[in-house]
Amino acid sequence: MLNVAVLMGRLVADPELRHTPSNVAVTSFTIAVDRSYVKSGADRQTDFIDIVAWRSTAEFITKYFRKGQMMVVQGSIQTRSYQDKDGNKRKAFEIVADNVNFADSKRNDGGSNSSYTNTYAPVQNEPAPAYESGSREDFEEIPMDDDLPF
Repeated sequence: MLNVAVLMGRLVADPELRHTPSNVAVTSFTIAVDRSYVKSGADRQTDFIDIVAWRSTAEFITKYFRKGQMMVVQGSIQTRSYQDKDGNKRKAFEIVADNVNFADSKRNDGGSNSSYTNTYAPVQNEPAPAYESGSREDFEEIPMDDDLPF
């Protein structure tokens, strides 16, 4: 069986470190993930994904990440059932984070870390990076023949 989730999105709030009664570190947070498909004439849709991290991963997240920062989360999808305050049976889906990485690009500000704003502001219609330092001589043409190895 396989249960792997990899997401990249922006934190919608500063993560807060909590501890269980047995003193295990935990944090719950939400990231905003833009959908890859945009209908013609419509705005890009965003999904808000709940994530939980435990122990040293939770401590790392609360120490180094702030609202608005882009992050990559690798983990697994977990479900749980509960009853709401009205007695209705509900089901919650969340990602249990195993690995978390920085996804924001470094900015040229004297070598120090980037300063992040305290607002969620998705970057839309960002142009693709330009690769101007290469030349045609840097690339080798691959001959096209019918003898493919696969």
